[in-house]
Amino acid sequence: MVIEGNYTDFAVYETTFLGILRHYSSVASKAARIKKLTGDKSCIFFGARVVHPAIQPMVDRAAYIGGCEGVAGVIGARLLGIKPSGTMPHALMIVFRHATGNHTLAWAWFDKVMPSDVPRIVLVDTFFDEREEAMMAAKLLNEKLYGVRLDTPSSRRGNMEAIAREVRWTLDLAGYKNVKILISGGVDEDDVVKLKDVADMFGVGTSIAFPPSVDISMDIVEAYDEKSGRWVPITKRGKLPGFKQVYRCAGTLNDQVIPWGTEPAPCPDGSKPVPLLRKFVDNGRAVEPIPSDQEIRGYVLEQLKYAEM
Repeated sequence: MVIEGNYTDFAVYETTFLGILRHYSSVASKAARIKKLTGDKSCIFFGARVVHPAIQPMVDRAAYIGGCEGVAGVIGARLLGIKPSGTMPHALMIVFRHATGNHTLAWAWFDKVMPSDVPRIVLVDTFFDEREEAMMAAKLLNEKLYGVRLDTPSSRRGNMEAIAREVRWTLDLAGYKNVKILISGGVDEDDVVKLKDVADMFGVGTSIAFPPSVDISMDIVEAYDEKSGRWVPITKRGKLPGFKQVYRCAGTLNDQVIPWGTEPAPCPDGSKPVPLLRKFVDNGRAVEPIPSDQEIRGYVLEQLKYAEM
């Protein structure tokens, strides 16, 4: 990103710019890493409850443009123009168990009161064995059951892959091959690698909401000299002085960062690399349409085809 102008006009915004870019980039990059690993399996962001409500919509958007198919936050989803994604809560299971002695009624009433376009994804790890509850839910809801969610606590989890495979085997054997398995609860990159062959969907929260930080700084790299009418490269020690352009060859993530105005090296196939820095704002006015959230997400997913983990 490049900002050109009188330093005193934008210096006051430096901290704000960095906070936005660094936080957004960190969350979106982690979401992209998870999405790269899930491949054609869905990844829903469940991180709304692990961040302060003041920034929930921002974190939802960062996770979405990073590649997640959906977000659980209602406000975040509304601002993105998508429907919120999620499942029934454990609290519903416990309330029905306490009130009626039969927690399976939670599945029936969830189906009865929720809008028809909401997928019937139910919890099957609350009181009994996951395999047993999955079969109970399948027999109760039959073709209405879209999926079962495994959110088994770590103290009871053991081998989540083995649990999921047992649930999948049992459902398939009984003729419920269409029922999908959603796995959540502390899911990170290593878990996705282990579980993606047996899971159809992942609910990922903390690992995306609290990612490793992508370090971003803001530095003066050139100053305009009134006497000579030239831009003079200047920066602090440890930084590369001068305005730069970033070029990328199509179908790769191998970028060239070179001084502005110099010619990039040709791509391996002989084609000319594409400049990535383009002017979006000139003197306070947008000179190019700002891409939508959906377009940004599509751009990220296209780049992920060439990313190596």
